Order: sequence, then C-alpha cells, then structure tokens
Amino acid sequence: MTTAFYTDERCFWHGGGNYAFTLPVGGLVQPMPGGLPENPETKRRLKNLVDVTGLCHHLDMRSAGPASDADLLRVHPESYLAAFRELSDAGGGELGLRTPFGKGGYEIAALSAGLAKAALRAVLRGEVANAYALSRPPGHHCTADFPNGFCLLNNIAVAIRAAQAEGLVRRVAVVDWDVHHGNGTEAIFWNDPDVLTISLHQDRNYPLDTGGIEATGGPEAPGSNINLPLPPGCGHAAYLFAMERVVLPALHRFRPEVLIVACGFDAAAVDPLGRMLCTAETFRLMTRQMMQAAAALCDGRLVLVHEGGYSEVYVPFCGHAVLEELSAAPVSAPDPLAPVLEKRQPDARFDAFARGWIEDAAGALGV
Repeated sequence: MTTAFYTDERCFWHGGGNYAFTLPVGGLVQPMPGGLPENPETKRRLKNLVDVTGLCHHLDMRSAGPASDADLLRVHPESYLAAFRELSDAGGGELGLRTPFGKGGYEIAALSAGLAKAALRAVLRGEVANAYALSRPPGHHCTADFPNGFCLLNNIAVAIRAAQAEGLVRRVAVVDWDVHHGNGTEAIFWNDPDVLTISLHQDRNYPLDTGGIEATGGPEAPGSNINLPLPPGCGHAAYLFAMERVVLPALHRFRPEVLIVACGFDAAAVDPLGRMLCTAETFRLMTRQMMQAAAALCDGRLVLVHEGGYSEVYVPFCGHAVLEELSAAPVSAPDPLAPVLEKRQPDARFDAFARGWIEDAAGALGV
C-alpha cells in the first residue's frame, strides 16, 4: 500500500486576471509581475521538489480526468456552471470575488476537482493507503453558487458527493487547516449531519464575515460544523495543541469513515496572506496526528487536498514534509528556514495565552 500523489500540469496553466496582489489593477494600483498571490509556482515548485529529491519514486504518481457535469451538479447549480462555462469559452473574466480566470478556466477547474475526486475514490476503494491531490485552482472558499477567494469550484465537496453517490462512503470529516476560514465547504455541508466540517483559521483574516465559533451547523445538522478561529501569531505549539484539544476529540466523537484535510500551507511563518508562525515541521506533525486518528477511526483512510499557501520558496518544503510523513519514505528535504523560524516562535507567555484561548473555545464548543 502506497501514498498516491495526484497532479496534472494543466492545473498550473490556470491564469488569473489583472491584479496586483489582491487588488484589481486600476486607478492608483499599478500592475505587478505575477499578479495574484495564487499563482502556479507554489504548486509547481512542490511537484519539482518531489521530483528532484526522488520522493516521487516512493509515491504512486497519478493523474485523473476532470470531474464530470454530473459530479459538479451535485454541488453547484446549473445556472452557475453555465455562466462559468460561457465566460470561460468567451476568453475568461470574473464571476465572484477575487476569482479571475482565463479561456479554458472552466475545464481546468473541473480537472482540479477531478484530482480530488480521484484521490478520495482511490483511498475508499483500497487502492492506496492514503492520497494527496495537488489541486489548482483551490476550492474551500467556493460556495455552491459563488466563487470566492481564488476558488472556482469546491473540489472537496465535489469529491465527497461523488463518493457518496457511488456508495463508497456516507460519513466524512473534513479538517481545514488553511489559514483562512473554509467558508465554502462549511456552507455546502451546513445542513448535512453526515459531513463534519472543522476549520482552524486565523481569526478575522478571510473572509471577514465568516468563521465565528458560534457557527455550529444548520437546523438539520446541529454540531456538524466546528470553527476554531485562532489569534494572529500562533505557531507550532499552538497549532499542535489546537489539534489535540479540539480537532481530535471532535473526530473521535463523530467517527467518520474517511478523513479529508483541506491542506493549505498559508499558516506558515513566511506566508504573505497570513500572520501565523507554523513551520514545515508543524505540518508534518499535524499530518501525523491525522494519520493516527485515521488509523484509530477509519482503517487509515486519509486524503489531503491542496488549498492555499503563497510563499513560492517555503510551500514546497511544507508540502514535502507532509508527503514524507504520509508515505514514510526514506527521503527528506531539510527545511532551510528551520533555524530562523524556530527562533521566531512565540514565547512562553504567548503560548500560554493561546492555550487559554483554545481551552475557552473548546469549552464553548463542548468538545
């Protein structure tokens, strides 16, 4: 049994619009090279690092076809898909908020969702021990009918609904450790008691109007959503404690048949869109925690789907650490920033504050 790694070069060909960082160009906003922070290089450089270290030889390297119309329609209404397809065929544009795309953007987004679908299917069918989908564009901010925050289709939701339709799974837990709130995934499964959604995110980062601890699921699924907003400045110790104190107990209480991680690396210390202090080792150990939970709860069934992370230099090392842990491969890519980032971790006073914050949240959530 191996770790499957799903990727496709065409996903790196998704192009954004005329942006400077997160601002549309115009007026006093001058164009800049690269445009949006969500550009191909963070993902492509992860794939490159996997190739260069030889980790690829210890992974089951795979690709997949796009999600079908039927797959997408289980999550997204025809009206949205038709508008997306029409604008994509006409040369591209923008339908939601910070979600520009070029010609062919619809097909690339469907391919991104297809990678997530195939990864989940392979794990549920017992073909591989676990899987990682290097999906791009990302998905966790996209609601059923509103693309948002670089996300055009909700890749994880499409994968879950496809697996459920095939009869491969019923109860699913999604743990989102992207630094931004997984508002789209929350919204899609808001009234579904068979899908537990958990989001660890920086408090009031993005979106500004979602992610509060009080949002615990709809009237048909109370307790099916857990938000854990964390104070800016949390690092390695706080994230591991949050997983131990809130996430793992919630998973054991829910007892899913498979675990899915919305795997963003933008809680890393050098990310331009976050103010957290995680390191590659943080992501490695959170992956270990998830593997242990999966082993205890669902025969090890675990899938990670790539979301955010915008440091072109550092994301590859974070992703490589995760893949090393998933595969137990005898290959490493030592973190070149570790000596610096270890010295930048919060001091004992902040860690005590963060632990208190997380304990208060756990109490409010009843975990």
